[in-house]
Amino acid sequence: MDTTTMPEKKVGVVRRLYNWMLSWAESRWGGLALFLFAMAESIFFPVPPDVLLIALCIGAVAKSFKYAAICTAGSVFGAIIGFGLGAFAWDLVDSLFIPAVFSQEAFDSVGVKYSEWNFWLVFTAGFTPIPYKLITISAGVFLGMKDFLIFIVASAISRGMRFVLVAALIYKFGAPIKKFIDKYFNLCAIAFTVLLVGGFLLIKYVL
Repeated sequence: MDTTTMPEKKVGVVRRLYNWMLSWAESRWGGLALFLFAMAESIFFPVPPDVLLIALCIGAVAKSFKYAAICTAGSVFGAIIGFGLGAFAWDLVDSLFIPAVFSQEAFDSVGVKYSEWNFWLVFTAGFTPIPYKLITISAGVFLGMKDFLIFIVASAISRGMRFVLVAALIYKFGAPIKKFIDKYFNLCAIAFTVLLVGGFLLIKYVL
């Protein structure tokens, strides 16, 4: 979680939310909390669910893939809610999101890219550190119901890949892999996405 560009006051708020999320790893309701946090992160919550997912997987390695499935389900369910807000209620809720959750500039910039990138824009945001909430809501605004199925497929694949990969690393290597995930996972995710999208572009435009 990169907080280096945030104002100091906001960093403090995010850090408290981060610690609060981690506290649920010791609770009997950790799985439910993971679902709810993943759902909320797809709409407005600033801390990625990976935080709690990693802690739960380390605490019960044998359940790692179960937690990854819970996290994916919560994230996609939240994505559906975010999409619905964008498609049907944006005029009513836009002031709650701009600029508190994301900027108008970022929102408009994403909007103009949907016509060309569509599936890949959603996939990239779902797998990399790009704020997923920006994509879920803007997709509802700019794509609408005609592309809802594409949105869901891209969301399910990308979110599932991200969380299953985290779970797989912990299942294979245990707690020692946490430092690597914290430091390098997002860079690896970006590199993988660049290679994947680049490969499809090569096939489309060159071959």
